[in-house]
Amino acid sequence: MEITLTQKERMLLEDQKSHEQICIEKYNNYANQVNDNQLKQICKANEQVERNHLDTINQLLNGNIPEMNKQQNQNPVQNVNNAQIAGNNLSDKDICSDLLMTEKYVSGAYDTTIFEFRDTNVRDVLNHIQKEEQKHGESIFKYMESKGMYNVQ
Repeated sequence: MEITLTQKERMLLEDQKSHEQICIEKYNNYANQVNDNQLKQICKANEQVERNHLDTINQLLNGNIPEMNKQQNQNPVQNVNNAQIAGNNLSDKDICSDLLMTEKYVSGAYDTTIFEFRDTNVRDVLNHIQKEEQKHGESIFKYMESKGMYNVQ
């Protein structure tokens, strides 16, 4: 299904594209920095889903609504800079805190974006991505809680 985006919708998708690229960079860099293998696997798994999100956003920017039921393109992301995020001397707890904060921000940005789209099908696609962002945050939160890094009172 093809869509025509308004200028505002295009701008919002460009913002989300930028957010997805940053998430990919962070998960990629942090996977190489963390000490714990479980956390490394969380980073790698979340990075791959973020790559799928970026592919979805690019499809929307190209005027196509992707089918969310099918396996999405697994091609490597192009134009993602491997710049170091925040430095090499972070603890696993600091890395988790940064990733959780990032996921909270990105999920909130999707919430705003969803409300700005007129096409229900696009809203559904963006809602799907937002739910996956929330799952990323949940996986990081549960990891932190299990390791005593996050205490719910």
